[in-house]
Amino acid sequence: MENYVKRSSQRVVALLAAASFALAACGSDSDSADAPAEEPAAEEPAAEEPAAEEPAAEEPAAEEPAAEDDGGIDYAAVSGTLIGAGASSQKAGMLGWQVGFQSVAPNATVEYDPIGSGGGRKQFLGGGSDFAGSDAALKDEEWEASKEVCAGDLGAINLPHYISPIAVPYNLPSIEGETLNLSADVIAGIFANTITNWTDPAIAADNPGLDLPDLAINPVHRADESGTTENFTDYMGQAAPDVWTYGAIEAWDADGPGGGEGGPQTAGVVAAVAAGEGSIGYADASQIGDLPAAAVGVAGSFVEFSPEAAGRIVDSSERTGGRNEYDFKIEVNRTPDTADSYPIALVSYHIVCLEYEDQATVDLVKAFMTFVGSDVGQAASAASAGSAPISPEVQAEIAKSIAAISVAS
Repeated sequence: MENYVKRSSQRVVALLAAASFALAACGSDSDSADAPAEEPAAEEPAAEEPAAEEPAAEEPAAEEPAAEDDGGIDYAAVSGTLIGAGASSQKAGMLGWQVGFQSVAPNATVEYDPIGSGGGRKQFLGGGSDFAGSDAALKDEEWEASKEVCAGDLGAINLPHYISPIAVPYNLPSIEGETLNLSADVIAGIFANTITNWTDPAIAADNPGLDLPDLAINPVHRADESGTTENFTDYMGQAAPDVWTYGAIEAWDADGPGGGEGGPQTAGVVAAVAAGEGSIGYADASQIGDLPAAAVGVAGSFVEFSPEAAGRIVDSSERTGGRNEYDFKIEVNRTPDTADSYPIALVSYHIVCLEYEDQATVDLVKAFMTFVGSDVGQAASAASAGSAPISPEVQAEIAKSIAAISVAS
């Protein structure tokens, strides 16, 4: 999508500077914080845009998206408000998408409430939003339910738009500046409540020479239904199945081992870890702030999180078919053979209907989802959230799915 990148990247980068400021001012994930965040992001730069674009002789042509790469969408003609809700892990990335999308579609607005993956899917399936953000693809029963809320009888599809490492942040001031290494068995033991003190021999074995404090471990988990929890527990279940015996779960308190401390949404987990010495948790890496994070055991070594390492693990993962030719998901490889990948990664989806009731909603959904999956959209989320870009192969598959979205006949 070279033409579109040339046309849009400069204005998106400029607007993302404002997005970074707005993100710092955002409240907790339990708030519908995105509407206030959009004001500084969308409105402030708008006054400067003519000055930035005026010298470009090609500006008039710049309004015409490349049909092959942009689905033939005329962004300037798209108008209205698109409502989404879901994964709090997407909060930072979504701000980048909102700002970038409004820079190319100034008559359109995207509102997003980061209430958590489970809450977002429930709201979507209840008809309360146009799309959901979720760190887990729709389950079979949820897909069946989507036929009742989507127009037509084709139901909803999963679009894997966001790749991010899940960090394992901790609060141990006595080892500040040192790297804490944790193998899969140790991480699983901590969250299964079988390793309860930081001086445990298993932790010491991962960290020779590190002066670990004699301090009780406080494992912090999500208190709400969470796709981040599902990805984190899927990692423990695959990488340390003898220690973590609960499988991949979304609802920790209902289906997990109990104990520890629960925090609402991503911000609640991060706040609890930051507030309690000896605490450790899991959260989308874009939102842990200044907290240190453990290096994770991989193939006999230890790997710190990074977008590149998360992207490599997803590139080595299997893409599985969905309920129709437009629906698919990615089964993340949790046990890589090489120490250049980070296995605690999440693939977060946008869940949309294949058919909507009216053309205006179809146009909004197709335009926003096309932007999110584009090179410019992926660069926007990388700038605001440190996410990894989806591969060109996945981009092409997503574009095919978006092109199929239509008004129910």
